[in-house]
Amino acid sequence: MFFKKKKTEPENIEEVLSAFNNLKDKVESLELEVKNLRVKNKQMVQKVGVIRFNPFSDVGGDQSFSVALLNGNSDGILITSFYAREGSSVYGKPIKKGKSSYPLSEEEKEALSIAENE
Repeated sequence: MFFKKKKTEPENIEEVLSAFNNLKDKVESLELEVKNLRVKNKQMVQKVGVIRFNPFSDVGGDQSFSVALLNGNSDGILITSFYAREGSSVYGKPIKKGKSSYPLSEEEKEALSIAENE
């Protein structure tokens, strides 16, 4: 027989206990998986702050930007791009617990603040 009809209801106490133990094992497995996902989730980007600005008076528009990308522990990176007619420059600064070991411009501080308060 290839197709065997499944029982839908247990017939005796042993089957009830077996079904209960199987269910208990599955719930414990799901609890462990949720716990692992919570730990991993803390490491993913959760907070983002973006600010556009114009650092040079001879270039029109807010074509420069700073973006803060932080995880649940406020660790991450701050990326700033300065646009000028002669070219662009991009800088990256590490962030640990919401602070950088490098000096931050006002725009970078603002992007970091936006991310922290998200």
